[in-house]
Amino acid sequence: MDSQDCEADAAPGPPACDFVATWWNMVLRNLRSLPHSCSTLRGKIAALYNSFTSKPLKEHIFPPLMDMLIYFNFYKAPFLVDLKKPESKIPHTVNFYIRVEPRVMLGIWHTVPSCRGEDAKGKDCCWYEAALHDGNPIIVYLHGSAEHRAAPHRLELVKVLSDGGFHVLSVDYRGFGDSTGKPTEEGLTADAICVYEWTKARCGATPVCLWGHSLGTGVATNAAKVLEEKGCPVDAIVLEAPFTNIWDASINYPLLKIYQKLPGCVQVLMDALRKDRIVFPSDENVKFLSSPLLILHGEDDRTVPLECGKKLYEIALDAYRHKERVKMVIFPPGFHHNFLYKSPILLKTVRDFLSEQWA
Repeated sequence: MDSQDCEADAAPGPPACDFVATWWNMVLRNLRSLPHSCSTLRGKIAALYNSFTSKPLKEHIFPPLMDMLIYFNFYKAPFLVDLKKPESKIPHTVNFYIRVEPRVMLGIWHTVPSCRGEDAKGKDCCWYEAALHDGNPIIVYLHGSAEHRAAPHRLELVKVLSDGGFHVLSVDYRGFGDSTGKPTEEGLTADAICVYEWTKARCGATPVCLWGHSLGTGVATNAAKVLEEKGCPVDAIVLEAPFTNIWDASINYPLLKIYQKLPGCVQVLMDALRKDRIVFPSDENVKFLSSPLLILHGEDDRTVPLECGKKLYEIALDAYRHKERVKMVIFPPGFHHNFLYKSPILLKTVRDFLSEQWA
């Protein structure tokens, strides 16, 4: 009997319950009756069983569940939108893709400033790429969880920024929209860094701002910290409805509040986040940044409470050597979590801050 046979025939670890033990013994008896050529299959099945029974059932369930609830990328609304044809949803915009890794391709919409709308008609990706060098400031937009770059509230914000003279690159992270790959914190951070560096390589001296919304604020500070450590600080950062870290965000997230009422569930959720290595520690990241930082938050935001934004601002203000580089603007009730773009002062707030910082 070769080593593979020994591995397959060896008794696995303690069964999870009598039913599983009975079932597994039956499987082993059937496997032993298979031809010698199937010994590799027997070994793989035994290894899979051992892997499954070596940890509690909750470890199989809760990490994937938390992963699903944090990113919500399976919800690809709005549906029936052809992401390759952005002009059906927003003017003077082109779709293109950037390869981050061999199996990760990001879908991106580039919207030029409205003042260049006429010039953009009928132009291809090469023209849009060259337009990044025209001196108009650029925003790399990192959206929140769920949906994709064609979500209505995201399009409305892009239109406001375009009317204000900004180029906007709307990025779908890996696993979102038509971007390939599976979302992880490390992966989303790599996506943001890749798009930022791709843009900087094509825009000359034109400044580039990372704008994160909700989950995207954690992605933005992660990316900014990595770039800071590389000696290439981000030109500016705008955080819209930010949280301090993913745990603080999770305990306030409406969907997860349901689970918190179950006995012992809070600890299970914390363990699941650790297992999945989901942290998005903006409260720690801002301590290492030097880039101009603008925090925007709605007073009546019930998804990420205003207190989270205030706390992050206080941490950043305390950590920054140049205090004038940190600013927070609180918007009055009526804009909630997704609708700051409706505020008549949003564009002026952003332009004034960036103009002052980039002067």
